[in-house]
Amino acid sequence: MSAEAKSIEPVRERGPQGPQSERHTLRIADKPERSSVQRLIELSNSLLREAQTLAGDKALAEESQRLQELNFSEGIDFFDEVKQFETSLIKLALARTGGHQARAAKLLNIKPTTLNSKIKLYGIEY
Repeated sequence: MSAEAKSIEPVRERGPQGPQSERHTLRIADKPERSSVQRLIELSNSLLREAQTLAGDKALAEESQRLQELNFSEGIDFFDEVKQFETSLIKLALARTGGHQARAAKLLNIKPTTLNSKIKLYGIEY
């Protein structure tokens, strides 16, 4: 990939500042050429990232829908619901970071040690 730069030399002309003023132009750089294979790889990576985002959004929407359908008149197990919600969030963060716990903890705004202990406590596999 070669990037050639085109440059236009300053033009000397007669102007209001005197007989020898210079007008400079911008330097224009050509974009490096990419092969069609490189463009396909970039496109497929972009599509994969979008698919992961959509899957995460769908999981969050499904969890929200499940919570709205809870029957409060019969009572609910608060701690079980919190556990399910935390487990869903942790799995989502781990999926978005490719299983990297430190980055997932940062996404969740918790310490990595807290995330690790919750993964062990809830038996989360990823």
